[in-house]
Amino acid sequence: MPAAFEIQERQAWMGVLARADRAALERAVDVLDPPATWTRLRAPEIGMVMVRGRAGGDGAQFNLGEMTVTRCAVRLACGTVGHAYVAGRDQRKAELAAVLDALLQTDAHGPALQAGLIAAESARQQAMREDALRRAAATKVDFFSMVRMG
Repeated sequence: MPAAFEIQERQAWMGVLARADRAALERAVDVLDPPATWTRLRAPEIGMVMVRGRAGGDGAQFNLGEMTVTRCAVRLACGTVGHAYVAGRDQRKAELAAVLDALLQTDAHGPALQAGLIAAESARQQAMREDALRRAAATKVDFFSMVRMG
């Protein structure tokens, strides 16, 4: 059974892969040497998941609505299994993310993919989050009220 830090590390890279651009995933798989070979355990499937929210960000949970996701599972020639769930209907992206999840678990490709694809995509995604926060902060309006005396 994997150690807790390994599970957290895998959760982190799976999140990065799920949010990555399909083109970045394609490039990462295309430049592998030797090329990866895999079989589908579960062909890409499109489905729905319920998205939950919280009132005010920390209040009671409620069902916000459904979103489309695509999932896939693959097995590399060496036997390592990879899984992916991605938002939307991009079946190729789900398969590539599953392949990369499996490759990241191997000693042959894992370190290079961590240092290359995962580090670059993580930094790009963090920059996008910070930009969105900056743009949202620029629209913030502070309201105040004065209490009447007398």
